[in-house]
Amino acid sequence: MNWSSRERKRRRMQYTYTAGAPATYPPLPKIVTVKSKLSSAKTQIPIRYSAHEYSNNNDNININDDEDDGRKFALPYHVKNITSTSNPFVKHCLKLRQSSSYRHSHGSALVVGTTPIREIYNFNRSLQERTVRMDCLLLLDKVEVPEGLDNISTHTVRVSSVVMKKLSGVQSSESIEAIALMKIPTSVFSIDVNQKEADCRSWFPSIHRILVLDGIQDPGNLGTLLRTAMAFKWGGVFLLPGCCDPFNEKALRASRGACFQLPIVSGSWYHLEVLKDEFQMKLLAGHAGGNEEPRPVLQLSQELVDSFAGVPLCLVMGSEGRGLSEESQRVCELVTIPMQGEFESLNVSVAGGIFLYMLQPKTQKFI
Repeated sequence: MNWSSRERKRRRMQYTYTAGAPATYPPLPKIVTVKSKLSSAKTQIPIRYSAHEYSNNNDNININDDEDDGRKFALPYHVKNITSTSNPFVKHCLKLRQSSSYRHSHGSALVVGTTPIREIYNFNRSLQERTVRMDCLLLLDKVEVPEGLDNISTHTVRVSSVVMKKLSGVQSSESIEAIALMKIPTSVFSIDVNQKEADCRSWFPSIHRILVLDGIQDPGNLGTLLRTAMAFKWGGVFLLPGCCDPFNEKALRASRGACFQLPIVSGSWYHLEVLKDEFQMKLLAGHAGGNEEPRPVLQLSQELVDSFAGVPLCLVMGSEGRGLSEESQRVCELVTIPMQGEFESLNVSVAGGIFLYMLQPKTQKFI
């Protein structure tokens, strides 16, 4: 369709907001792809959606999902209900859940479920300086506000069961009553691989105990390790290359939102060694053990743990398939968990849990 300038002007007037819309939440133009009848080329035009369009079916709107134009998507504040899965905001949230690059380009992630939302909210309230911002809370239509979320001051939108099931990504969404759209905190960031000058003193508020993940690709294992590190009050997490996104939907589910509470830095071995040298940290690596190791492998014990009580250290855990990288094996002191059984090794999240518990800060009491 080849629109004249008069027609485009008429359509802009049709989709602009009324005077009653809050000025603090202006609608953002969204790039829409329109196929021209005169040629096969795609024409992009900005359209401002009305409140009616946000709340109802938008099958006539074809958002170009193949490209991210870098614009920040904002839901108008006066929208209180969404019933259709073809709604532009629903499509935006769905892409946040499914695409790592889209998440980080928008600086937002979806948190599914009342419990992780409540835990993140309570953690944020306990801080002097709030680090997590909730942009929107989606609640299942016709259910009571879940306990612990009734005092949250944010834009709340009721959604249909169809929308909730679409966004939650779980087979049975009957137990899912809330989804939150949250900003990724500034305590989570990546260091450019080519960046040689880095202020490592600003990475972690406490460097006494740092968990280092070396190529952990399984989101369930990564999320469980983050949750365990948070439970035992480790100071933060350093992600070496090859790790999955901690805001991956499965990692988020396993971590119960710990990625919003822990400082997480992604970098290279060069940056980790800068951190080690700056704070004189010891590097330990969890190892499966074996008789063919050319280097001595220490056994995890209370005596060994006590010798590290006042020493700042990094604990490196390797990937599920290939274990520790060559660099980790070369640089770190290797430590294994003694086992009476005949299994060769433990799952990385199970082994990591044992290490994180045994090596937790000395202020924590052992059972």
